[in-house]
Amino acid sequence: MDITIWEFLVLAAASALVGFSKTAVSGANTVSLAIFAAVLPARESTGVLLPLLIVGDILAVITYRRHAHWPTLWRLFPAVAAGVVLGTGYMAWAGDAAIRNSIGAILLLMAGVTLWRRRAGAEEAPAAPDTSRVKARSYGVLGGFTTMVANAGGPVMSLYLLSAGFRKLGFLGTSAWFFLIVNTSKVPFSIGLGLIDARSLLLDAMLALFVIPGALIGKACVHRIDQVLFERLVIGATILGGLQLLLR
Repeated sequence: MDITIWEFLVLAAASALVGFSKTAVSGANTVSLAIFAAVLPARESTGVLLPLLIVGDILAVITYRRHAHWPTLWRLFPAVAAGVVLGTGYMAWAGDAAIRNSIGAILLLMAGVTLWRRRAGAEEAPAAPDTSRVKARSYGVLGGFTTMVANAGGPVMSLYLLSAGFRKLGFLGTSAWFFLIVNTSKVPFSIGLGLIDARSLLLDAMLALFVIPGALIGKACVHRIDQVLFERLVIGATILGGLQLLLR
């Protein structure tokens, strides 16, 4: 791809943030999404970002694989698959502006609902994760849809895991396995839409080198972040990502 050295350095910083988000503050990669879409054409940027997300997912699984809550994952996957199929159809039909506005509105709405429920005292953390089928299906479809059209499923699933009462390590372990499986399953769809090709993979090969140090920094920082701050950072990253998509 025809990019300058300065644009490459900006993408490298965004790639490091991908690694950091996977091992520390899930949802923070909405900032990376914004940077990639600003430097590259919006549609093509999703194809470049997806393999980098998978690299980050692999590193996150290596780090937190023992903390996953598999009953939650099995409840989510069927609904997520439906959301990915819907997202593929929507992406083939809608323009960049419509996609950005839809995702931004969904993220802000869900962040608002989460904050309202917490303020109203309805978000008492349960002793065990809340894995109700209705909640899992609702968030699963939205997560599959948003991750397919804009690689923006992280904030949606972050809000689900927070609302379900997951603590920090369980949150990160469940999220790591979820996105490794889901992002890998998206690759054939992205190739079919022409989002991943030889040029995008060449750029990915160079940028992947920056994902690794970002993940290591995240791993070193996560144990210094208490649960309350962790949840605030996740919600803050969701709001930031939603605003960025709406205001671009």
